[in-house]
Amino acid sequence: MALDPAGQHLRHVEKDVLIPKIMREKARERCSEQVQDFTKCCKDSGFLMVVKCRKENSALKECLTAYYNNPDFYEECKMEYLKEREEFRKTGIPTKKRLQKLPTSM
Repeated sequence: MALDPAGQHLRHVEKDVLIPKIMREKARERCSEQVQDFTKCCKDSGFLMVVKCRKENSALKECLTAYYNNPDFYEECKMEYLKEREEFRKTGIPTKKRLQKLPTSM
């Protein structure tokens, strides 16, 4: 069975695992200020971070949840995934390896 490189059908694992993974990564990038604030608070508070960093944790969760629940953001991540999958099906090379620099001398 040959796979259509431009096929839009998503398997269960793609819908429930791979696309949400892209969403988490992109949401963390877009909520970087809240991630930094929470990380700094945790480092500064040590064992008391559970109590002292509630405000930062709430702000981070609110920011991330806003992205996770946004259907447009899901579609954006889905399209990014489909584009990567299509490229992989054409070339056979995963995106991460394709983006690595090739050695200049052999």
